[in-house]
Amino acid sequence: MNRVRIWTLGIFLFVFGDAVAMQARGPILAELGGEFGVTEAALGLVAPAGTAGFVLAVVATGLLAGRLPIRRTVAIGAVGVVVALAAMAAAPIYLVFLGALLVQGGAAGVFRGLDRAVLSHLHAARRGRVYAAYAFVWAVGAVLGPQLVSAVLTVADWRAVFVVIACFFVPTILVAGRTELPAVDAERSLSRAALGELLRRRSVVAACLGMLLVGAVEGILFTWLAYYAGTFYPTATANLLLSAYLLAYIPARLGYTFVIDRVPALALLLVATLPTIPALAVAFSGTTGPVLFLAVFVAGAGLSSVFPTLSAYAVEAAPEYSGPLTALTTGATYAGIAIAPAIVGVLAEFAGIGRALWLTVALAVALFATIAGTWLWTGTPSAPSSDTASS
Repeated sequence: MNRVRIWTLGIFLFVFGDAVAMQARGPILAELGGEFGVTEAALGLVAPAGTAGFVLAVVATGLLAGRLPIRRTVAIGAVGVVVALAAMAAAPIYLVFLGALLVQGGAAGVFRGLDRAVLSHLHAARRGRVYAAYAFVWAVGAVLGPQLVSAVLTVADWRAVFVVIACFFVPTILVAGRTELPAVDAERSLSRAALGELLRRRSVVAACLGMLLVGAVEGILFTWLAYYAGTFYPTATANLLLSAYLLAYIPARLGYTFVIDRVPALALLLVATLPTIPALAVAFSGTTGPVLFLAVFVAGAGLSSVFPTLSAYAVEAAPEYSGPLTALTTGATYAGIAIAPAIVGVLAEFAGIGRALWLTVALAVALFATIAGTWLWTGTPSAPSSDTASS
């Protein structure tokens, strides 16, 4: 196996483990509440703690991608994730758990700020397809996350969950420690003037806004869907509902892998995201049973298109700055993931979790409008090669 394949596999394994770690947070909220005796509003801090450090790290490392020693940096990130997961498993109080979660997110952000930049250069001729495959691998890990929690909780307590998850990152540490990274010389260092020019591009501004909105919807569902279902289902069934939502990511992203290079990005996103609006409305209308499972599956299939498609859309506009563009779009996504679940936690204290989750419907409408507006603003459904807000 050549070095390109080894590094691609190592990156994909990290993304798989990162998805498992993220999707383990929602299913253990009830366990954390019982262990540490905290309220729903306090439990809503899990998502911000897990993503605040991630956002800062992913933006910082991405913007500096052309200047950092990439192999050493991603190795440090992977090791940091394992150490933080061990600290989460051993946390004696809730505040320590949140602190370790903050560190885990930051360490993951160091790695994720560079991984797609590396893939962009290793697979420059098929960037969109590799990004879709990357997102597909994340989806597989995300589906397994809630089920891993359920499986571990049948034989141990919630602390063991994080010990098991830490094992997923060991292969990536070995890859980073033993295999030289192929040259990624096409990545340019980003000057202040170049950053300003990127931030004025219509495609970049629109992609970041879209990512912020989809991150907000996904963050709410990742964090609160299983908790919401737990108000009328047993824990195993509630976790299964989250897995049903995430399961939709697998066939959907597999399909996007084949069509992303053949269909204009914004046209694909409009078709994919429109059904999410009624699906989310049905999901939180109070329905249960097969209709609820079908509604969240449809929502997952549509929302899963946004991250890989908008990521590739932004990078295609300036591939020589794939690191900074990846950092900006990923940072916007995780900013939404950090902020929106905390808002739902506060709303749930006053209106109940069911009503609070209607925020997802409003955000889905805003996402669809942003995609349509981007097409009108840029004048093309594909990524423009050069565009600014002032042009």
